[in-house]
Amino acid sequence: MMEKVVSDGSSLKRSLRRKVSMTNYDEKLMDELIEKHLGGSLRKRNRTKEELEKETETEAMIALSLGFPIDALLDEEIEARVVSELGGKEQNDYIVVRNHILAKWRDNVRVWLSKGQIRETVSNEYEHLINSAYNFLLYNGYINYGVSQSFTSHISDELVEGSVIIVGAGFAGLAAARQLLSFGFKVVVLEGRYRPGGRVYTQKMGQKGTFAAVDLGGSVITGIHANPLGVLARQLSVPLHKVRDKCPLYNPNGLPVEKEIDTKIEFVFNKLLDKVTQLRKIMGGFAKDISLGSVLETLGQLYGVTRTTEEKQLLDWHLANLEYANAGCLSNLSAAYWDQDDPYEMGGDHCFLAGGNWRLIKSLCEGVPIIYGKTVKSIKYGNEGVEVIAGDQIYQADMVLCTVPLGVLKKRAIKFEPELPKRKLEAIDRLGFGLLNKVAMIFPYVFWGEDIDTFGCLSHSSHKRGEFFLFYSYHTVSGGPVLIALVAGEAAKNFESTDPSILIHRVLTVLKGIYSQKGIDVPNPIQTICTRWGNDPLSHGSYSHVRVGSSGSDYDLMAESVGSSLFFAGEATNRKYPASMHGALLSGLREASRIFRATKGRQINPRKFIQKNLAPINDIIVDLFRKPDLTFGKFSFVFNPLIEDPKSMGIMKVAIGKLTNDVNCDYCFCKKEMKNSCEHCLNQTLQLYMVLSREQAYGLQKISGGDEFKLSYLLKTVGLKLMGPTALGNYGNSLITNIAGARRGRGRNRMAAGLQNVV
Repeated sequence: MMEKVVSDGSSLKRSLRRKVSMTNYDEKLMDELIEKHLGGSLRKRNRTKEELEKETETEAMIALSLGFPIDALLDEEIEARVVSELGGKEQNDYIVVRNHILAKWRDNVRVWLSKGQIRETVSNEYEHLINSAYNFLLYNGYINYGVSQSFTSHISDELVEGSVIIVGAGFAGLAAARQLLSFGFKVVVLEGRYRPGGRVYTQKMGQKGTFAAVDLGGSVITGIHANPLGVLARQLSVPLHKVRDKCPLYNPNGLPVEKEIDTKIEFVFNKLLDKVTQLRKIMGGFAKDISLGSVLETLGQLYGVTRTTEEKQLLDWHLANLEYANAGCLSNLSAAYWDQDDPYEMGGDHCFLAGGNWRLIKSLCEGVPIIYGKTVKSIKYGNEGVEVIAGDQIYQADMVLCTVPLGVLKKRAIKFEPELPKRKLEAIDRLGFGLLNKVAMIFPYVFWGEDIDTFGCLSHSSHKRGEFFLFYSYHTVSGGPVLIALVAGEAAKNFESTDPSILIHRVLTVLKGIYSQKGIDVPNPIQTICTRWGNDPLSHGSYSHVRVGSSGSDYDLMAESVGSSLFFAGEATNRKYPASMHGALLSGLREASRIFRATKGRQINPRKFIQKNLAPINDIIVDLFRKPDLTFGKFSFVFNPLIEDPKSMGIMKVAIGKLTNDVNCDYCFCKKEMKNSCEHCLNQTLQLYMVLSREQAYGLQKISGGDEFKLSYLLKTVGLKLMGPTALGNYGNSLITNIAGARRGRGRNRMAAGLQNVV
């Protein structure tokens, strides 16, 4: 629910369809640009003056696309004292080196960029600037971030002693966790759901043979140039599909809107927004207390912009699209600041990720200790550390990073002790947190045409203008014939209290009205899902916007840390990129840097995680192996049931000891006459464990030979080690806890399947 786009994927909220010839995004575009201008091997030492000037200019443009000034320092760089004196030659040289490092990183985001590689291309006389620029970019998350497998072996030379609890396993929490782990922190993530991702949720829909991956939450990568989500996609070699510009619109009677009137009203709509901009310049500060909706309505009446019913309905469609972009009713949006983030929007095409955004979430989870089903109710913080209460369990650490949605903070669902500062509470109340809902449908086949990604439908009445106003086709990336109908504005609120069967009937009526005019029969969908993000207790809405009385400064207040132990991340803490998936991820990288700096700037006595009221790890692992996921010979295995990736990690158990006869025991592989009576057999057998992947487990099953030969293969050929349950370490213990939590969540989800509104 975090995408902030318009129907054609253009970079401006108010622009609908643009003329772009490419239909598929080339994910190596930045690499090719660098290669073209810089050459395959960048050797500054051996280049002519003209070549160096050209390279420097190109690198400056790349840095600019990543948010850096061409000839100045960021405020963060000034604060970090990257140069000894501001202005002058040293600063200019630093900027050249910084831009060069950024260009080198963009040249190949799949490989860790080291200082040694920079030294190969920059003269030794700039060694101090190499260190300064490289360290700043590394520890602030501008380079060497993401999910590349090669990054796991590169840990910071200066390990930091400290522990951090992260509340929430969405893009912000996961990005922060990976960064902090690479810095040397001890990290644990507490997630209230029984899955990661938060408002980014890819659901498998359909039936056997026709399954498709459907994003019910955040779905569109909004602007691919310099977008960190594009970096993750490149690291994973996941293809991207550009959202094509063709977006036909249809009248309520199903007939297409004529091109001439479409062009006219789109021009009128853009002119109205231009008038809003002019008016607020005249009004100054008074505009902050006026809604965008009231200004647009007054201007529309003043200039008489629509003269026919069709023109009025078409303008309503554009207004609904604007409400979609902001996840809020126009009557709530600030006329002064609703578009305060426009100058920072990512350039380039808007894209779908093949297979859904779950692929990014899943990769970010790898190696991160996450405990699911832990809804945080209380956070106590102070100079001596933090205490986080989730259910009947208490977690203690040095610091806590809160990444829950703004909607949760508005509901005061988490009790902070001491209470948050007044200025932060006021920012929480002032900012808006709106709603966008979806109806996801998978059909037997694509009946709407292979050549479009979006189409829209006008509404008879203004108060229903946002109901099914826009359809996204996911057949190019989901693996099946999927359509998603969007519901925005006031209609999104009414949507949540309407019976799903009524909603499905309405949306099919819209589709049949359009395609019956073309002589096409609309088949019944195989499966449908209606989202309810407003009623979700772990989100209470979709994404943030600048409400009347608020401003972009409130995003900065949301991002402020409290003392040196309480930090905040999430899309609603990112002034430049709010209401977006990449904004959430960037906020996580930002807070990891802040936590790192806060730790380096003070002396702390690092405390290990203390988790109270938990069952001993031995009991949990014994309980897990009551029902192993895979068994053969003396081996048994358990895996996370929510993750099907062959490379996902699990636990193997092997029982070594005296064997008797009769049946297998549930707890081990000795032979006993009675199940569930393991005291005797546990005394006679040695229970050893190993962390390994699904792929390794199934590979072991295929190896011919006895159990001893297979065990020898694991130990000698693969190089894995057997150990007791208490020796599995933090990662092993976290893995055990995650698997146990996922199993509980799977059972709970089955019992509560009706709550998903699946029709």
